[in-house]
Amino acid sequence: MTSVGIDPSVPPSGTGCVECEVSGGWWFHLRRCAQCGHVGCCDSSPSRHARRHAAEAGHPVIRSFEPGERWFWDFTREGVVDGPELAPPGHHPSDQPAPGPRGRVPADWRTRLH
Repeated sequence: MTSVGIDPSVPPSGTGCVECEVSGGWWFHLRRCAQCGHVGCCDSSPSRHARRHAAEAGHPVIRSFEPGERWFWDFTREGVVDGPELAPPGHHPSDQPAPGPRGRVPADWRTRLH
């Protein structure tokens, strides 16, 4: 049975944070909306686009979009939740750095994290 707020058939929107790509920004880690596939940056990133997407779209469940991570998070509950396997790919390309993207991360990035 599919959890509310999760559509396992929807692929991710891309390999990086949608809003950071448009604005020329950068991210620390990536999160994928479990309902529509939107890829946004994590709460430690300067812009926190995944959380903003969840609030604006009403899509509270995300999954990590980092290699080796398979956990889901519900912003409504502020906690880990279970979820099904999502449409591939399950993470950004392994050669894509974190933080990223390559060439846009400032030298003092650690001081800019939340």
